[in-house]
Amino acid sequence: MKFKNISKFSLMALLAGAVTLTGCKEEALEKVPVTRVSPGTVFANTDNAFAAINGMHRLLYSQWYSTQSEGGQSGNMLYMEVLGDDFVMTANANGWFVSDYRWLNHRNINSGMVRYNYGFYYVFIGNANQILAQIDKATGSESDKNNLKAQSLTYRAWSYYQMVQLYGKRYVKGGDNSSLGMSLVLEPTSTAVPRSTVEETYAQINKDLDEAISLFGSASARRDKSHLSIEVAKGLKARVALTQQNYSVAAQFAKEARGSVKPMTQAQVLGGFSDYSNPEWLWGVYHRDDQPTYFYSYFAYVGNFSSTNTRGNPKAINSKLYAKISSTDIRKQLWDSTGKNTSFPLAASGVRMPYMTRKFLLANPGNSNGDLPLMRAAEMYLIEAEALARDGKTAEAANVLFELASARDTQYTKSTKTGAALIEEILTQRRVELWAEGFRFYDLKRLNLPLDREGANHPATLAQKLTEPAGTINWEFLIPQGEIDRTQGIVVQNPM
Repeated sequence: MKFKNISKFSLMALLAGAVTLTGCKEEALEKVPVTRVSPGTVFANTDNAFAAINGMHRLLYSQWYSTQSEGGQSGNMLYMEVLGDDFVMTANANGWFVSDYRWLNHRNINSGMVRYNYGFYYVFIGNANQILAQIDKATGSESDKNNLKAQSLTYRAWSYYQMVQLYGKRYVKGGDNSSLGMSLVLEPTSTAVPRSTVEETYAQINKDLDEAISLFGSASARRDKSHLSIEVAKGLKARVALTQQNYSVAAQFAKEARGSVKPMTQAQVLGGFSDYSNPEWLWGVYHRDDQPTYFYSYFAYVGNFSSTNTRGNPKAINSKLYAKISSTDIRKQLWDSTGKNTSFPLAASGVRMPYMTRKFLLANPGNSNGDLPLMRAAEMYLIEAEALARDGKTAEAANVLFELASARDTQYTKSTKTGAALIEEILTQRRVELWAEGFRFYDLKRLNLPLDREGANHPATLAQKLTEPAGTINWEFLIPQGEIDRTQGIVVQNPM
């Protein structure tokens, strides 16, 4: 966060993740503990600083604010899906995510949803700022320092990008992007920082990514897929460019990010999406077996881990989207449209529901630990195809789409569509491929599309919110009231 004690709190979060491996507690926001390890010790050498980066990775699957539904980045992923149209809550179960599904909490200044999506990413920004401020004084090779700087810049850019899409208005290329974006905190500080514009926020995101990509070029080798890399930075650059409608840039960086990575095999599509050794994953949460997550795991809400939520509320795909999937597409097997297939995996003692999913499965469903994809090559194929199609490069777009779609469906034929029809086909492929991976609300807002759950299998009495026109103020998250209060109004609220 960036209120009164940002520098202490940011460092404490870093140290908790890197050194003691404890969770981020709600009370830490109000009562900053005494720092147990000095910055001089953490950043004495590059080996220690890599431990700090590992701590940031640990925060990606730590529990936040003592809240069961906020297990690191998976919390954002779930929020983005329950706000969308393709992810169906089949029952109330134990009540988690129901108010979010109804579009209530992101417009509530005191809700955990707005607090989490704000505080979570600012902690990453604070940690990145600490590394960037200290690392040049550490002992160690320049290539290691470049790696640490590049990862920190990439984390900071990713965090601002995740937030500005929620708390700011939709970016419009060539339009008025002077509305309020995020407070750009770029160094450890104890001073509240007013919000910059959406345009300025995206400019800083791109600046950080460009610098990170340059630094990765002379950095030490990546340690594993939990660490950020030049491929991940380029993938984020592609995401940002697509959001800003810079289609040639999006296509270029998406292609560079995926490089020679081919789509996973059909067997791997059905493999559970819980093992980061999957060759298609460019970046993912590597969940250590000795660091359990219990009921704040992603798999406690989507998957075969037996929790009250998964047992009573198996997640389902929008029936209208399911109907668009070819019968020869291997991905169609990720859902059971009947809800009666007894060979279809589910949580122990769980109920079966039509269109329920088996996309996310744990090899050991008695333990909620599981790896989680944060960026896959498939997404880069889809970004490249969409960007090329929107840039009028129809044949090239169809070729890229064919590479991915034919791997999923051996009967798929190269698209001969053009214009809006081709773009729609690509977007449908995107919805199916990236289902429940945390993209749908972002995509609806990026594309300026309305929320439309009507005529599908969304339970009307549970969802309550079935439609929302594009472009209303309800597409903007409110700033948590605690931030307004702590900064004494320096950080101002969105329209209510």
